[in-house]
Amino acid sequence: MQPLNSFEYPEELKPAFEKAKRLEWITIFYLISAAALMFFTMGNSQAMKTAWFEDALSLTPSISFLIASRVFHKKPNKDFPYGYHRVVSIAYLCSSLALFAVGAFLIIDSSMTLIKQEHPTIGIAVIFGHEIWLGYVMMAALVYGSVPPVILGHMKLPLAKQLHEKNLFTDAEMNKADWMTGLAAILGIAGIGLGFWWADAVAALIISLDIIKDGFTNLKQAVFDLMDEQPKTVEEQKKDPLLDKIDALLKKQDWVKEHVFRMREEGHVYLGEAYVVPTSDEDLVENLNQLGEEVEDLSWRIEEFVIMPVREIPETTGEK
Repeated sequence: MQPLNSFEYPEELKPAFEKAKRLEWITIFYLISAAALMFFTMGNSQAMKTAWFEDALSLTPSISFLIASRVFHKKPNKDFPYGYHRVVSIAYLCSSLALFAVGAFLIIDSSMTLIKQEHPTIGIAVIFGHEIWLGYVMMAALVYGSVPPVILGHMKLPLAKQLHEKNLFTDAEMNKADWMTGLAAILGIAGIGLGFWWADAVAALIISLDIIKDGFTNLKQAVFDLMDEQPKTVEEQKKDPLLDKIDALLKKQDWVKEHVFRMREEGHVYLGEAYVVPTSDEDLVENLNQLGEEVEDLSWRIEEFVIMPVREIPETTGEK
């Protein structure tokens, strides 16, 4: 069997892909600076420690995206006849796991703080000869760690849909977690300043529920993708409408008596096959070739679609 020949984005999507890579590089440099700033200002604040940990883990989606982007376009070979596109799914799994870990850490750490009734204290810092409540410094660091992610995440979302990049979408979700965690930490620090010792942990606990929900949803989908579940949309993770288009195209063939097909995701592209029961053997090869080309022309995401003529449909799962 010959390996697949082309495994690249179509020409019109390459600018969007290059823009996504630039955004990821910007995200990495920004997150490193934000994490460093929080590390030197965190003091005893639980929310600040959580925000720092969250920023450190936030590097995972960006790094995994850039690593995958250097691998997936390699040409198929004898050892990897399907190419290297599944590295995108592996990167998606890493990013989802990081997002889930952030939510889990927030819940456990905040709950332990409330159970132990730890009373965090925020001291005074001397800056240029003036005594300043360290909480103000923390809040300034958190604003720096919260505003840019909103912009970066907003810029990544349309690219993720355009490129069918679930890893990039998870990164945008992680950016959302960044600003939510930062906002919670600011409220927590303000609460400590007003004498509410528990405000710090409660704020982090509330925010963690949304983060762990997104993390679990994406982690589950990443595992299902590796198990060859039928293709799902990037944003809503529902059955891709493209499957209905393929089914409709197969149904309208007057030379096809019966059919069944199945698709799976390989990173951002789809591979699939169909079994068809032809009404006759006349012009069968030409009909098979033409139908295969028509299916692959439905979308750039359909990398390969193999059609096999059979006397009767085999007992297999798939779209009928």
